[in-house]
Amino acid sequence: MILAIVAGTLIILNVLWEAFETIILPRRINRRWRVTVLFYRGTWLPWRAIARLYKKARTRETFLSFYGPLSLLTLLVFWATSLIVGFALLLYGAGHQVDYARQFETCLYLSGTTFFTLGLGDVVPHTHVGRILAVVESGLGFGFLALVLSYLPVIYQAFSRREVNIVLLDARAGSPPTAAELLRRHAEPDGMESLQRVLHNWERAAAEILESHVSYPGVTYFRSQHNNESWLAALAAILDTCALLIAGVENACARQARLTFAICRHTVVDLAQLFNAAPRSGFPDRLPDSDLQRLRATLAQAGLKLADTDASNRKLAQLRDMYEPYLAALSRFFDMQLPPWILSKEIADNWKTSAWGRITGFTNVPRPETDDHSD
Repeated sequence: MILAIVAGTLIILNVLWEAFETIILPRRINRRWRVTVLFYRGTWLPWRAIARLYKKARTRETFLSFYGPLSLLTLLVFWATSLIVGFALLLYGAGHQVDYARQFETCLYLSGTTFFTLGLGDVVPHTHVGRILAVVESGLGFGFLALVLSYLPVIYQAFSRREVNIVLLDARAGSPPTAAELLRRHAEPDGMESLQRVLHNWERAAAEILESHVSYPGVTYFRSQHNNESWLAALAAILDTCALLIAGVENACARQARLTFAICRHTVVDLAQLFNAAPRSGFPDRLPDSDLQRLRATLAQAGLKLADTDASNRKLAQLRDMYEPYLAALSRFFDMQLPPWILSKEIADNWKTSAWGRITGFTNVPRPETDDHSD
């Protein structure tokens, strides 16, 4: 009986502390041996392994997209079940004082009906100990429900804000977003001012991703709407762009690029640390010399010159070493593909495609049909 009381007390206290750290406490928790961490590790790794069995990328991405919402709901169910079992153990352990607690099944039933405040009345406490436990559990159950109702909107609001910034890159950096497209599409006379605003917006967007994903790590598992987009790919494209601007794009907004680079690098490093994804060495080179030369030629054709000196090349290599190993680690952990620096072939932006076809330019968009009474 004493063992049941101790076990029930430990389960209840542990679940309450886990819920407090996960939902209420807005900061990173350095303690690795947490039930929530073990839950995500124990479910994400098998889920990812099963997803990799799918040959088609679209099917694999669809399967991975289910994990975020399902894991969140499963975690909440796990917490609720643990609290019910914990109180059932307390009732069972206090069996010498609570006359109905001789069978654990009855205690479990009473605990469940009390936690969800059903008030069926077929099993009721008759002693002071049982009544106190019933009141405490019903209060926790009501508070748990309120916590869940407030927690889910916060998660989906963070997800929505993140996706808005990602979608806005479609017309500016392509689908998937790349540094070459982002720079090429802002190479016109007034383009640098627009590019500076984009980088300024992403300085804040990266800070929001860092804050929301560290405070609520479950958001990181939510996938984007399109298979060729992700929060990691967007950060990679912005970091690549900033690295090029800092390393040697003439007449560019280097100051804003340095500020945006700093917060984006901070974001990927902190998230890699949060998920214990150690920076990877020996990963495939995302910018081989052939692609670098092709990128220089593409930018030069658009009127944007990228310096080609030993100093600029060393600077670019140093900047890449500061963030690419962490991008590779996060890419492997979340099974999110990183975008190239420059596409090997032209790919239509997401906004140009639909289930009924695609457009290749504004001039090919048919005019809508109008009736005779239109102006």
